[in-house]
Amino acid sequence: MLSFGALFSSAALLAAAFAPTVLADNPINPSFNYGSAKVRGVNLGGWLVLEPWITPSLFDNTGNPAIVDEWTFGQFQSRNTALAKLQNHWNTWITEQDFIDIANAGLNHVRIPIGYWAFETGPGEPYIPGQLPYLQQAVVWARSHGLKVIVDLHGAPGSQNGFDNSGQRISFPGWHSNSTNVARTDAIIKRIASLFINDQDVVSVIAPLNEPAGFDGADVLSTVRQYWYDSYGNIRFPYGTSQQSNTLVLLHDAFQPLSYWQGYQTAPNWQGVAMDTHIYQMFSQDEVSRSNQQHIQAACNMASSLSSFDLWLIVGEWTPAATDCAKYLNGRGIGARFDGSYTGSTRVGSCNGVTGSASSFSPSYKTFLRQYWEAQTITYEKASGWIQWTWKAENADDWSYQAGLRGGWIPQNPTQRQYPNICG
Repeated sequence: MLSFGALFSSAALLAAAFAPTVLADNPINPSFNYGSAKVRGVNLGGWLVLEPWITPSLFDNTGNPAIVDEWTFGQFQSRNTALAKLQNHWNTWITEQDFIDIANAGLNHVRIPIGYWAFETGPGEPYIPGQLPYLQQAVVWARSHGLKVIVDLHGAPGSQNGFDNSGQRISFPGWHSNSTNVARTDAIIKRIASLFINDQDVVSVIAPLNEPAGFDGADVLSTVRQYWYDSYGNIRFPYGTSQQSNTLVLLHDAFQPLSYWQGYQTAPNWQGVAMDTHIYQMFSQDEVSRSNQQHIQAACNMASSLSSFDLWLIVGEWTPAATDCAKYLNGRGIGARFDGSYTGSTRVGSCNGVTGSASSFSPSYKTFLRQYWEAQTITYEKASGWIQWTWKAENADDWSYQAGLRGGWIPQNPTQRQYPNICG
């Protein structure tokens, strides 16, 4: 499916062509002790890739309901208008103070989503670039405040999942079926690896693609598996020689059970590979219908599968939120399963008091958020650790680490426990 060409260094080709057996690799020496020290972090969601539910005001203020993602944000406004709004957002949504606050909260990682359009756009693609200097500034801030950075390619050409958070909300993803899209993405990963080649003390991880839609079938998974091989070469061999980086390669599970990936890119032939899994309990009728205790128990029940996986395993997205009530969480103009406003869903209850401002949260609900937060972090630390989605949101405090610190359902020190035995 891939057009092998000048895009790949010989090392990347070696990694791709002789995938399972040939690569005799040196153990990685990353700047964070993955596998023994626990990853505890937050995502800087909605900053360099727009998400309507994180910043609904950016979308509502356009007055155009057809603007549902970053693609249409550029498509259906004048370029100058859109650029001015984006620049203001990039300058204000995340600042150095956020990095100070994240470090003071005892966290050690930030995962920063960025789209391919920060690096290049093709003909007819209405994205507005300008994000890259902010990513580079974030690395400077992270170094100043002792945080590690995961650079996360969150959107690929054609969209790898059709989600609004890939940049383009479409009914079926177009990335995997177009070899040019994949080749462009490979080139961007090489560019990211090169950009931060002297920052491996801070940019300790590169995640070559967020959430490719493995649920869309074998064609997607075939492309993803090959792309993960290519990405290994591009991230671990950025020098154009046999010299290896100390940068961790963080692969996403493509929504497959961990058992699907058992034995994939494992040592000794592959070094410095970790798996990213995202755990949410609100994107199906079954999950959103669970009682609070069932949510907690479901999290606790994941301990054995997470702890027994054969790569370093990071839960790179998860949340203490247990409903899909946050405005636009399922997409701008789309309702929630929880209150029955999502087409085809069965109402579970009212969304009042479970999202929005924490001023509407009852003491018992905050207690549940604390218990669910602890159940999840305890469980995910049975693996290599966790990165909560997300640091801040305009009007969804149930999702916000920042709001949780203020509201008391997230501890000021992430190792502090009020419910140390919640999972038994």
